[in-house]
Amino acid sequence: MATSNDIKNGSVLNLDGNLWSVIEFQHVKPGKGGAFVRTKLKNVLTGKVVDKTFNAGAKVEFETVDRRDMQYLYFDGTSYVFMDPSTFDQIPVSEAVMGDATDYLLENESAVIGSHNGNPIFLELPGSVVLEVTYTEPGLQGDRSSGGTKPATLQTGKEIQVPLFLEAGTKVKVNTSTGEYQSRVND
Repeated sequence: MATSNDIKNGSVLNLDGNLWSVIEFQHVKPGKGGAFVRTKLKNVLTGKVVDKTFNAGAKVEFETVDRRDMQYLYFDGTSYVFMDPSTFDQIPVSEAVMGDATDYLLENESAVIGSHNGNPIFLELPGSVVLEVTYTEPGLQGDRSSGGTKPATLQTGKEIQVPLFLEAGTKVKVNTSTGEYQSRVND
């Protein structure tokens, strides 16, 4: 058992049987009263974010989470199969753990898989990915200026808003946390 003074960003805590990842923490020592640690925690399984305050020196239970870079291979109908490029071990990851990551992940792409006691519990994508636009309405003459957007379907099936000048076949950079278009990518 460690204390609340040992909390750092990225630490995983076991609170009431649930695993919580520390997104932010702040040690606070007010002029009056005892010191405390203010944290923002994210539930590893559900993604729910909560604020929690610990008294300074309070006992907290840290969990060990193994984070490994894995390569996505294929979907076998029930789970997504990833491979560790250094050992070639393959592990299945359930759709529940994948969540929205399926909207941004292509075969042979890399992601970080977090596992606890050998079970995958979360997946972290890179901050942005490059995907091809497979369908979008053609832009009209005069639509080349900035400001307007239109829907576009990406090669993973995800639909996002893109600028009017983009056409099908164009590669775009997409933010994986917000799902927003970032820029056009030239080959």
